[in-house]
Amino acid sequence: MVQSVSAADGFGAGQAIARARAAGRAALIAYLPCGFPSLTASIDACRALIRGGADIIELGLPYSDPVMDGPVIGQAVTEALASGFRVDDLFEAVAELAPAGVPIEVMTYYNPVFRRGEERFAADLADAGGAGLITPDLIPEEAGPWITAADAFGLDKVFLVAPSSPPARLRLTASACRGFTYATSTMGVTGLRTSLSGLARPLVERTRAAGAANVCVGVGVSTPAQAAEVASFADGVIIGSAFVKRLAAGQDLESFTAGLREATIR
Repeated sequence: MVQSVSAADGFGAGQAIARARAAGRAALIAYLPCGFPSLTASIDACRALIRGGADIIELGLPYSDPVMDGPVIGQAVTEALASGFRVDDLFEAVAELAPAGVPIEVMTYYNPVFRRGEERFAADLADAGGAGLITPDLIPEEAGPWITAADAFGLDKVFLVAPSSPPARLRLTASACRGFTYATSTMGVTGLRTSLSGLARPLVERTRAAGAANVCVGVGVSTPAQAAEVASFADGVIIGSAFVKRLAAGQDLESFTAGLREATIR
Protein backbone atom coordinates (compact mmCIF):
# COMPACT_ATOMS: atom_id res chain seq x y z
CA MET A 1 0.00 0.00 0.00
CA VAL A 2 1.25 3.50 -0.87
CA GLN A 3 1.79 5.60 2.27
CA SER A 4 0.43 9.13 2.56
CA VAL A 5 2.93 11.97 2.44
CA SER A 6 2.35 15.49 3.66
CA ALA A 7 4.14 18.67 4.58
CA ALA A 8 4.69 17.14 8.01
CA ASP A 9 6.65 14.34 6.30
CA GLY A 10 8.80 16.86 4.43
CA PHE A 11 6.73 16.93 1.23
CA GLY A 12 4.63 20.04 0.90
CA ALA A 13 4.06 22.67 -1.72
CA GLY A 14 7.61 23.96 -1.49
CA GLN A 15 9.04 20.59 -2.40
CA ALA A 16 6.59 20.13 -5.28
CA ILE A 17 7.49 23.56 -6.66
CA ALA A 18 11.20 22.77 -6.38
CA ARG A 19 10.67 19.51 -8.24
CA ALA A 20 8.83 21.30 -11.05
CA ARG A 21 11.55 23.97 -11.20
CA ALA A 22 14.22 21.29 -11.54
CA ALA A 23 12.26 19.93 -14.50
CA GLY A 24 12.20 23.36 -16.18
CA ARG A 25 8.58 24.15 -15.39
CA ALA A 26 6.44 26.26 -13.17
CA ALA A 27 4.30 24.15 -10.86
CA LEU A 28 0.69 23.54 -11.87
CA ILE A 29 -1.69 24.06 -8.94
CA ALA A 30 -5.21 22.83 -9.67
CA TYR A 31 -8.27 23.80 -7.64
CA LEU A 32 -11.55 21.94 -7.21
CA PRO A 33 -14.14 22.27 -4.44
CA CYS A 34 -14.59 19.24 -2.20
CA GLY A 35 -18.06 17.72 -2.36
CA PHE A 36 -19.02 18.92 -5.85
CA PRO A 37 -20.97 17.45 -7.51
CA SER A 38 -20.70 14.84 -4.75
CA LEU A 39 -17.96 13.81 -2.36
CA THR A 40 -17.05 10.72 -4.41
CA ALA A 41 -17.18 12.63 -7.69
CA SER A 42 -14.94 15.38 -6.33
CA ILE A 43 -12.35 12.83 -5.20
CA ASP A 44 -12.45 11.13 -8.60
CA ALA A 45 -12.11 14.53 -10.32
CA CYS A 46 -9.03 15.37 -8.24
CA ARG A 47 -7.54 12.01 -9.19
CA ALA A 48 -8.04 12.97 -12.84
CA LEU A 49 -6.13 16.20 -12.21
CA ILE A 50 -3.31 14.22 -10.63
CA ARG A 51 -3.19 11.79 -13.56
CA GLY A 52 -3.07 14.78 -15.90
CA GLY A 53 0.02 16.11 -14.16
CA ALA A 54 -1.10 18.61 -11.51
CA ASP A 55 1.80 19.21 -9.13
CA ILE A 56 -0.38 20.40 -6.25
CA ILE A 57 -4.09 19.97 -5.58
CA GLU A 58 -5.89 22.94 -4.05
CA LEU A 59 -8.96 21.39 -2.44
CA GLY A 60 -11.66 23.90 -1.60
CA LEU A 61 -13.67 23.64 1.61
CA PRO A 62 -17.21 24.78 0.73
CA TYR A 63 -18.36 27.76 2.79
CA SER A 64 -21.66 29.61 2.93
CA ASP A 65 -20.17 33.09 2.42
CA PRO A 66 -17.47 32.71 -0.25
CA VAL A 67 -16.62 36.39 -0.64
CA MET A 68 -13.63 35.86 -2.95
CA ASP A 69 -15.26 33.27 -5.22
CA GLY A 70 -16.70 34.19 -8.59
CA PRO A 71 -19.93 32.75 -10.02
CA VAL A 72 -18.53 29.44 -11.30
CA ILE A 73 -16.94 28.39 -8.01
CA GLY A 74 -19.67 30.06 -5.97
CA GLN A 75 -22.35 27.95 -7.64
CA ALA A 76 -20.34 24.77 -7.13
CA VAL A 77 -19.78 25.31 -3.42
CA THR A 78 -23.45 26.25 -2.97
CA GLU A 79 -24.45 22.96 -4.55
CA ALA A 80 -21.96 21.04 -2.40
CA LEU A 81 -23.42 22.54 0.77
CA ALA A 82 -26.97 21.90 -0.41
CA SER A 83 -26.04 18.26 -0.98
CA GLY A 84 -25.03 17.92 2.66
CA PHE A 85 -21.27 18.55 2.64
CA ARG A 86 -19.71 18.62 6.11
CA VAL A 87 -16.20 19.56 7.21
CA ASP A 88 -15.45 15.94 8.15
CA ASP A 89 -15.94 15.10 4.47
CA LEU A 90 -12.93 17.25 3.66
CA PHE A 91 -10.60 15.12 5.77
CA GLU A 92 -12.02 11.97 4.20
CA ALA A 93 -11.24 13.36 0.75
CA VAL A 94 -7.71 14.39 1.77
CA ALA A 95 -7.03 10.91 3.16
CA GLU A 96 -8.23 9.36 -0.11
CA LEU A 97 -6.05 11.63 -2.24
CA ALA A 98 -2.85 11.92 -0.20
CA PRO A 99 -1.43 8.48 -1.07
CA ALA A 100 -0.94 9.69 -4.67
CA GLY A 101 2.05 11.69 -3.41
CA VAL A 102 0.80 15.09 -4.59
CA PRO A 103 0.50 17.76 -1.87
CA ILE A 104 -3.09 18.56 -0.95
CA GLU A 105 -3.43 22.21 0.04
CA VAL A 106 -6.85 23.04 1.47
CA MET A 107 -8.32 26.39 0.38
CA THR A 108 -10.60 27.60 3.14
CA TYR A 109 -12.08 30.73 4.60
CA TYR A 110 -11.06 31.03 8.20
CA ASN A 111 -14.38 30.64 10.00
CA PRO A 112 -14.55 26.81 9.60
CA VAL A 113 -11.02 26.54 11.04
CA PHE A 114 -11.89 28.85 13.94
CA ARG A 115 -15.12 26.98 14.72
CA ARG A 116 -13.43 23.59 14.74
CA GLY A 117 -10.47 24.95 16.67
CA GLU A 118 -7.10 25.63 15.07
CA GLU A 119 -5.25 22.84 16.84
CA ARG A 120 -7.93 20.27 16.11
CA PHE A 121 -8.18 21.34 12.47
CA ALA A 122 -4.41 21.13 12.05
CA ALA A 123 -4.26 17.72 13.73
CA ASP A 124 -7.07 16.34 11.58
CA LEU A 125 -5.49 17.69 8.40
CA ALA A 126 -2.06 16.31 9.26
CA ASP A 127 -3.55 12.92 10.22
CA ALA A 128 -5.29 12.77 6.83
CA GLY A 129 -2.02 13.51 5.02
CA GLY A 130 -2.79 17.09 4.02
CA ALA A 131 -0.04 19.58 3.26
CA GLY A 132 -1.49 22.80 4.65
CA LEU A 133 -3.99 25.62 4.24
CA ILE A 134 -4.52 28.51 1.87
CA THR A 135 -6.51 31.12 3.80
CA PRO A 136 -7.73 33.95 1.53
CA ASP A 137 -9.51 36.00 4.21
CA LEU A 138 -6.84 35.73 6.92
CA ILE A 139 -3.94 38.16 7.34
CA PRO A 140 -0.78 37.18 9.25
CA GLU A 141 -1.40 39.72 12.06
CA GLU A 142 -4.63 37.90 12.95
CA ALA A 143 -3.37 34.38 12.27
CA GLY A 144 -1.49 33.68 15.50
CA PRO A 145 -3.49 30.62 16.62
CA TRP A 146 -3.39 29.11 13.13
CA ILE A 147 0.32 29.78 12.70
CA THR A 148 1.03 28.11 16.06
CA ALA A 149 -1.06 25.06 15.16
CA ALA A 150 0.36 24.79 11.64
CA ASP A 151 3.91 25.00 12.93
CA ALA A 152 3.20 22.32 15.54
CA PHE A 153 2.05 19.91 12.85
CA GLY A 154 4.47 20.96 10.09
CA LEU A 155 1.74 22.26 7.79
CA ASP A 156 2.08 24.82 5.01
CA LYS A 157 0.72 28.32 5.65
CA VAL A 158 -0.26 30.16 2.48
CA PHE A 159 -1.38 33.79 2.68
CA LEU A 160 -2.35 36.12 -0.16
CA VAL A 161 -0.87 39.30 -1.58
CA ALA A 162 -2.53 41.61 -4.07
CA PRO A 163 -1.43 44.27 -6.55
CA SER A 164 -2.41 46.88 -3.96
CA SER A 165 -0.17 45.39 -1.22
CA PRO A 166 2.47 47.90 -0.06
CA PRO A 167 6.07 46.81 0.61
CA ALA A 168 5.56 46.36 4.36
CA ARG A 169 2.55 44.11 3.73
CA LEU A 170 4.51 42.05 1.21
CA ARG A 171 7.39 41.55 3.67
CA LEU A 172 5.07 40.54 6.50
CA THR A 173 3.11 38.11 4.34
CA ALA A 174 6.17 36.55 2.72
CA SER A 175 7.77 35.94 6.10
CA ALA A 176 4.60 34.25 7.41
CA CYS A 177 4.18 31.86 4.48
CA ARG A 178 5.49 28.33 4.21
CA GLY A 179 5.05 26.49 0.90
CA PHE A 180 4.39 29.51 -1.29
CA THR A 181 2.93 32.99 -1.32
CA TYR A 182 -0.30 33.31 -3.30
CA ALA A 183 -0.26 36.35 -5.60
CA THR A 184 -3.64 37.38 -6.97
CA SER A 185 -3.24 38.49 -10.57
CA THR A 186 -5.91 41.16 -10.29
CA MET A 187 -8.21 42.79 -7.79
CA GLY A 188 -11.60 41.06 -7.55
CA VAL A 189 -13.13 37.61 -7.32
CA THR A 190 -12.06 34.39 -9.00
CA GLY A 191 -13.25 33.55 -12.49
CA LEU A 192 -12.36 33.03 -16.12
CA ARG A 193 -10.92 36.03 -17.95
CA THR A 194 -10.00 36.59 -21.58
CA SER A 195 -6.67 38.19 -20.68
CA LEU A 196 -4.42 38.55 -17.68
CA SER A 197 -3.82 41.72 -15.76
CA GLY A 198 -0.51 43.44 -16.39
CA LEU A 199 -0.21 43.74 -12.61
CA ALA A 200 0.73 40.09 -12.07
CA ARG A 201 4.37 40.16 -13.18
CA PRO A 202 5.36 43.26 -11.15
CA LEU A 203 3.53 41.81 -8.12
CA VAL A 204 5.59 38.63 -8.37
CA GLU A 205 8.78 40.66 -8.67
CA ARG A 206 7.88 42.82 -5.67
CA THR A 207 6.91 39.79 -3.58
CA ARG A 208 10.19 38.04 -4.34
CA ALA A 209 12.06 41.23 -3.44
CA ALA A 210 10.16 41.18 -0.14
CA GLY A 211 11.65 37.77 0.67
CA ALA A 212 9.21 35.19 -0.71
CA ALA A 213 10.89 31.97 -1.82
CA ASN A 214 8.01 30.78 -4.02
CA VAL A 215 5.36 33.03 -5.57
CA CYS A 216 2.42 31.43 -7.36
CA VAL A 217 -0.18 33.34 -9.35
CA GLY A 218 -3.91 32.75 -9.43
CA VAL A 219 -7.26 34.46 -10.08
CA GLY A 220 -8.19 34.64 -13.75
CA VAL A 221 -5.81 32.05 -15.22
CA SER A 222 -7.83 29.62 -17.32
CA THR A 223 -6.17 28.75 -20.66
CA PRO A 224 -2.89 27.15 -21.73
CA ALA A 225 -1.77 30.47 -23.23
CA GLN A 226 -2.41 32.26 -19.95
CA ALA A 227 -0.70 29.46 -18.03
CA ALA A 228 2.36 29.79 -20.26
CA GLU A 229 2.43 33.54 -19.69
CA VAL A 230 2.32 33.14 -15.92
CA ALA A 231 4.85 30.30 -15.98
CA SER A 232 7.37 32.63 -17.63
CA PHE A 233 7.67 34.72 -14.47
CA ALA A 234 6.04 32.88 -11.52
CA ASP A 235 6.96 29.75 -9.59
CA GLY A 236 3.49 28.28 -9.92
CA VAL A 237 0.29 28.68 -11.93
CA ILE A 238 -2.99 28.40 -10.03
CA ILE A 239 -6.12 27.48 -11.99
CA GLY A 240 -9.58 26.95 -10.55
CA SER A 241 -12.69 28.14 -12.37
CA ALA A 242 -11.68 26.52 -15.65
CA PHE A 243 -11.53 23.11 -13.94
CA VAL A 244 -14.79 23.65 -12.07
CA LYS A 245 -16.58 24.68 -15.25
CA ARG A 246 -15.39 21.55 -17.06
CA LEU A 247 -16.35 19.34 -14.12
CA ALA A 248 -19.84 20.86 -14.01
CA ALA A 249 -20.22 20.21 -17.74
CA GLY A 250 -19.03 16.61 -17.47
CA GLN A 251 -16.01 17.31 -19.68
CA ASP A 252 -12.64 15.59 -19.60
CA LEU A 253 -10.33 16.89 -16.89
CA GLU A 254 -7.27 14.71 -17.36
CA SER A 255 -6.34 15.76 -20.89
CA PHE A 256 -7.14 19.41 -20.12
CA THR A 257 -4.76 19.22 -17.15
CA ALA A 258 -2.09 17.61 -19.30
CA GLY A 259 -2.31 20.49 -21.77
CA LEU A 260 -1.96 23.03 -18.99
CA ARG A 261 1.02 21.18 -17.55
CA GLU A 262 2.68 21.24 -20.98
CA ALA A 263 2.11 25.00 -21.05
CA THR A 264 4.06 25.46 -17.80
CA ILE A 265 7.34 24.40 -19.45
CA ARG A 266 9.62 27.40 -19.69
